[in-house]
Amino acid sequence: MPRQMHFIGFCIAGPNWHHNGSWRHDESDAVDALDPKRYENIARILEEGKFDGLFFVDVLTLFDTFGKSFAANLRQPGQIFLLEPLQLLARMAAVTQNLGLAATMSTAFYHPFHIARAFASLDHISGGRAAWNVVTSANDREAQNFGMDKLMERGLRYDHAEEVIEACQALWNSWDEDALILDRKNGVYADPDKVHYVNFEGKWVKTRGPLQTPRSPQTSPVLMQAGSSERGREFAGRWAEVLFTLQHDKAEMQAFYADIKSRLEKNGRPANHCAVLPAIDIVVGETESIAKEKAAYLNSLVSPELGVAEISNAMGVDLSGYPLDKPLVDMEINQGSRGVFDNILKGSEKKNLTLREAGQHFGISELTPQLIGTPEMIADHMQDLFESEACDGFVIVPSLTPGGYQQFVKSVVPELQRRGIYRKDYTGRTFRENLRS
Repeated sequence: MPRQMHFIGFCIAGPNWHHNGSWRHDESDAVDALDPKRYENIARILEEGKFDGLFFVDVLTLFDTFGKSFAANLRQPGQIFLLEPLQLLARMAAVTQNLGLAATMSTAFYHPFHIARAFASLDHISGGRAAWNVVTSANDREAQNFGMDKLMERGLRYDHAEEVIEACQALWNSWDEDALILDRKNGVYADPDKVHYVNFEGKWVKTRGPLQTPRSPQTSPVLMQAGSSERGREFAGRWAEVLFTLQHDKAEMQAFYADIKSRLEKNGRPANHCAVLPAIDIVVGETESIAKEKAAYLNSLVSPELGVAEISNAMGVDLSGYPLDKPLVDMEINQGSRGVFDNILKGSEKKNLTLREAGQHFGISELTPQLIGTPEMIADHMQDLFESEACDGFVIVPSLTPGGYQQFVKSVVPELQRRGIYRKDYTGRTFRENLRS
């Protein structure tokens, strides 16, 4: 069988994904952001499309960098994370059978015992479909919500995260595979000789164990990660099974892909043990002109001012005092992540972009490339990147939900299946097995 693409659906438990105006669209389900049925519906759509899984991005604060207030992000709204993802995933597990289910949980705030028990429970509930999107967190406001003044020094966060994962792995393995006996006749539920203390003690964390939850179908959840720094790539080479990336240039994607695969090899891991998946936003139309009309209307709903506020949040710099019509190249900003601006400039075809125009550009997809066209055009682009070893598939980040997912599943997926590069059905029993098929 030829190599097959893999898809992961992007979700936020809030009104918008990346597109800050999509909630205003008549076909948006954003008004149901607090209703679990919204997410159950999305899960069903993605399973119909034979997606490997979905994952919830999560941030543990209301963003308030812009104007030192969260008003800008609530009034319109921006990216806000309303519900705790693991509880939604339990609901989504009940209405699906094959779809992988991933939640974000920060190593900065949760103890390994809590993480291990939560994901082992989800793995049992879903029959082997749990995944953990590992983040180290990057916002001191999150830390303050957990009673800390600030996050650990940036250079140590990945070291700490590796130790947390090591502790979790020890806990997930604290029950042998055959520890559960379930012998009613002789009155034996479990063999205590096959359940073990872990007594893990590292530089930052310690845990006695064993985990109360027996070994789950996958033993450990699939590990997801986003991060392209040198330390992030090193971390991915050791741990990541799904790597969520954001690039605009094919050559850049190919170089990143080759680098990650070489790091897997250095860690003694097969190349197919980590799916490298760049993010894309797709707008489909029966003709190219119809697709462009759809995108133009949707993008007309964007608030440039909110886009600037969200750039502020991404950079960690308050931009409320900067003139909106000043070109970015003339702005002297040395604080925070200047790389956000650099990526906006790289992703835009317009020169001398002003701050307002940057807000508009960022508000459309937060720099995720937007593919606009017919199913055949979109399939051509995806196939070219896939067969050029620029990726193993894609994270699908639709501007409009649920319609963006529905149109992709109904029109692009069949085209990719016809070409023989995307599965027609699930072949694995667990999330991990489907990812490696």
